[in-house]
Amino acid sequence: MSDVSDPIFARIAARYDLINRILSFGQERKWRARGIRRLGPGTVLDLGSGTGDTDFAGREVVGLDPVVEMLALSPVVSKVVAVGESLPFRSDTFGGIFSAFVFRNLTSVEETLEEMARVLEPGRSAVVVDLARPVNGVLRVLHRVGTAIVLPLVGLVFARAPGEYWYLHKSLDSLPPPETLYADSPLQLVDTWRSGVFGFVYGVELRKG
Repeated sequence: MSDVSDPIFARIAARYDLINRILSFGQERKWRARGIRRLGPGTVLDLGSGTGDTDFAGREVVGLDPVVEMLALSPVVSKVVAVGESLPFRSDTFGGIFSAFVFRNLTSVEETLEEMARVLEPGRSAVVVDLARPVNGVLRVLHRVGTAIVLPLVGLVFARAPGEYWYLHKSLDSLPPPETLYADSPLQLVDTWRSGVFGFVYGVELRKG
């Protein structure tokens, strides 16, 4: 999905889930689950599936990710190495699409949303969960300072990769707020929500007409 981020995730694949648990204080799975409850029945495309560490409550899942090292650790049966900007599926294939903590690392959000709209069945939902800066200006500054310190430190201690987690800090400023980012999507923006300390985790539900 990105020539910049993919090598980074390849290097930290083995420690990725552990560090996510630490940084989220164990809340990451709850953030994902809140979004997954928005999905209807049918096969789900997990876009940016990574290590496959997501509970889809018994749904059939196709895990897609460009990083082979991440997919190699995944228990998902159906795995595809590909990018969100060019999905190797027929139109109207999936009953739902889910993507967690991926959109900041895409080469093109616009192209990925177009592809999601193409492969999603009419009337079905796609859910995106990701990180963003808080809405409040003061909290946004505090959050920016905090991630500049905490992310490289955790990367150094637990993965010996401070540079990789410095990239993750910078990626938090790479996109506009979700209310703006998804406003002109080829999928209809149904709802947005915030979670986490300061509301730095967001979720959006998008629907194909």
